[in-house]
Amino acid sequence: MVNFSLEGKIALITGASYGIGFAIATAYAEAGATIVFNDIKQELVDKGLAAYKEQGIEAHGYVCDVTDENAVNEFIAKVEKEVGVIDILVNNAGIIKRIPMVEMKAGEFREVIDVDLVGPFIVSKAVIPGMIRKGHGKIINICSMMSELGRETVSAYAAAKGGLKMLTRNICSEYGAYNIQCNGIGPGYIETPQTAPLRERQSDGSRHPFDAFIVGRTPAGRWGTTEDLKGPAVFLASDASNFVNGHILYVDGGILAYIGKQPS
Repeated sequence: MVNFSLEGKIALITGASYGIGFAIATAYAEAGATIVFNDIKQELVDKGLAAYKEQGIEAHGYVCDVTDENAVNEFIAKVEKEVGVIDILVNNAGIIKRIPMVEMKAGEFREVIDVDLVGPFIVSKAVIPGMIRKGHGKIINICSMMSELGRETVSAYAAAKGGLKMLTRNICSEYGAYNIQCNGIGPGYIETPQTAPLRERQSDGSRHPFDAFIVGRTPAGRWGTTEDLKGPAVFLASDASNFVNGHILYVDGGILAYIGKQPS
């Protein structure tokens, strides 16, 4: 029988107070894992702890900035002491800045790279020694369709997520011999509170232009939901994926495979 159970495993999901990270963490808890998460502010950690409690999940929340190497090392040492050595890491924390490239300051570009690419590097290298000691480990990087495609105003985000795809492959290459599997999930356009305004019907009952664009470009004919990400995330964290390494699993309803509808 294929083993999708996470019973007895400790999973760290960065930036998982809400949204995609929270959904993945709840899926891991349902599969039996102990949940650890961080966020950049105490108020966000408190909000996350309350949300997990509502779901009947006893999560362990910490304040930590994933871009601060010393803070991350202290955080991981504290988790190992208070909860245990991490079996599963999901690098979920991320930001996006939508600014035309010629208007974007280098400092703004670096800020996105720092959180979305350097952060996963810092946290991964902090947990890998414990995984080596344990004899196994799973690292899952939350990539993006922007790991493959470009779009207006997201030069820094696309550069970071493209880099994260290659970091995923390099962790696989460097640490696969230690029974560590590093893969990525590339979400498509997902229904979240942040995207809700883009999905509201117009006054005449028609779709919002961006909503129509996404649905028209997606063979599934809909936006994804956070539920759609749970199964793939559990698979990549479980023993069922022990011979899967260095891949990005795109959960996008087929959008990356599709050129779009021909205009009528």
